[in-house]
Amino acid sequence: MTGSPPTTLGTHTEVLPPPASRARGHVARRAVLGGGLGALALAATGAGWALDRYVVDHVEVEDASAYEASVGGGTGVTTTGGTVSGTTYTSDVASVQVQRTVLGSGADRLVYFTADLVLEDATALRSAFADDEFGRNIIEVPSAIASTVGAVWAVNGDYYGFRDTGIVVRNGVAYRDAGARQGLAWYRDGTMRLYDETATSADRLVADGVWHTLSFGPGLVDDGAVLDGIDSVEVDTNLGNHSVQGEQPRTGIGLVDTGHVLVVVADGRSTGYSRGVGMSEFAQIFVDHGAQVAYNLDGGGSSAMVFDGGLVNNPLGRGEERGTSDILYVPA
Repeated sequence: MTGSPPTTLGTHTEVLPPPASRARGHVARRAVLGGGLGALALAATGAGWALDRYVVDHVEVEDASAYEASVGGGTGVTTTGGTVSGTTYTSDVASVQVQRTVLGSGADRLVYFTADLVLEDATALRSAFADDEFGRNIIEVPSAIASTVGAVWAVNGDYYGFRDTGIVVRNGVAYRDAGARQGLAWYRDGTMRLYDETATSADRLVADGVWHTLSFGPGLVDDGAVLDGIDSVEVDTNLGNHSVQGEQPRTGIGLVDTGHVLVVVADGRSTGYSRGVGMSEFAQIFVDHGAQVAYNLDGGGSSAMVFDGGLVNNPLGRGEERGTSDILYVPA
């Protein structure tokens, strides 16, 4: 990406100058992701390509949140005066209810968590980047990102920084325009749609009222029905992400009705605690909870839900979060 992220001001699209407070474009070394992925890539290739792709920060936009104030009409709402009661949060523009479900027992035991978000203003569902920077290989654990932005509830996003393709629009700002797969669009009017990234552009989506895009997949549910063929979909063909099949920990997001968002985090890879879910089974959970549209996000060890300052689920049965690029959240 060259220059600053474009934003739509009324019907005019322009490129914003960077905030005066900080320079952009530095490249810095970061520790190997999770202690394994970068090392695996280096061992496999012995080349600088792996170091560049998996270990070194590529910061394209610093102080990303500073650009949001320039979006026509402002950055959306900031919820204030909300209250937490047990596993429920309510404010004047958003409510969040978190629930835990346990199915089966022994080796067949499945534990998953749902968050019902009812949003009077769709922009109350916000996004934040690790370190408030957009680029590749920039990571923080979800609870740390959530704490920085004052989130009452948060979930891991699509780990956009793992790849350099996909359309990325967050909080009404276009950061990347490199359509590659099926994406999900969340609109300012509280609706959600699956779409083909290769058939549009980031600027077009912003002009059409898109508040966020997510680029992982596959789509799980459309028109209230589980989509066919999702048990054999490959999201990417790059190293470390050939397939998202089998029983895995998963995170997904869906829409029940206008302004009513359903997020599901299923724990897995932990014998006796939670086995994880296959893709069609995951989609069926959304349908059973009334979702009309649903989309798969980054999963595995990245799957994490945070509420009222604490980790809700139990990633990989160890209670340890993995660093990721981004979160979706509701501010307190």
